[in-house]
Amino acid sequence: MDQAAAIRLPIFLGLFTLFALAEAWAPRRARAQKRPRRWLTNWGISIGGTVMLRLMALGLPLLSIGAALDAQAGGWGLFNRLGWPAAAEVAASVLILDFAIWFQHLATHKVPLLWRLHQVHHADRDVDVTTAIRFHPLEIGLSMLWKIGLIYALGPSALAVLLFEIILNGTAMFNHANLNLPPWLDRWMRLVIVTPDMHRVHHSVHRDETDSNYGFAFSLWDRLFRTYSATPRDGHDGMVLGLGWQDERPSRLGWSLWLPFRR
Repeated sequence: MDQAAAIRLPIFLGLFTLFALAEAWAPRRARAQKRPRRWLTNWGISIGGTVMLRLMALGLPLLSIGAALDAQAGGWGLFNRLGWPAAAEVAASVLILDFAIWFQHLATHKVPLLWRLHQVHHADRDVDVTTAIRFHPLEIGLSMLWKIGLIYALGPSALAVLLFEIILNGTAMFNHANLNLPPWLDRWMRLVIVTPDMHRVHHSVHRDETDSNYGFAFSLWDRLFRTYSATPRDGHDGMVLGLGWQDERPSRLGWSLWLPFRR
């Protein structure tokens, strides 16, 4: 598992740097808030999520990749019984896990208790690469529990889980980035993966638009389950991002962490 972290961390940092530079070079929208305070807050929330996972690791014997190794050793889960070729198993595992995260995301909008946590992510008044890491630590913990349960039921290989985690993190940073992609490129890319213009609709202040485009990596689930919204009603330049707090509060670390517990 230490080897997995050694693989994931440089990829994460490399992609974060790449998208941060790209959105600075070709931004899609003007910022509503100053970058330094937002970035410090969003990184602070992300570090809180990392601490949450470290604490969980003290109480739980295994997290995601460890659970995959354990399931394989015990012969537990669907794929450990089917005996499919490795490539087919990896591809199917990535697709199924991506659907599971899509469903989890849908649930965070429909279940009031989960929405209280998830609104920390949506309160951000700008959407850029740091928004991809702005998830309340408790939501990170619940998401990990969901993944662990899925891994034991599905029985994917550790390679499949590692690949999925890399894809999930990478595409989340990509589709949250404030990137100005050529329309033709966006149109073709979103046939397969979630693009920044597609996901930005999900961060609209209009609730019907917020309740659409739940995908993180692949776009097919929103199309299949009719939760796909092509463009925001106010246009990408005119749309307002965030929730009801159109002021400086979402850029404050303490306020953001305490948001789920406010009435």
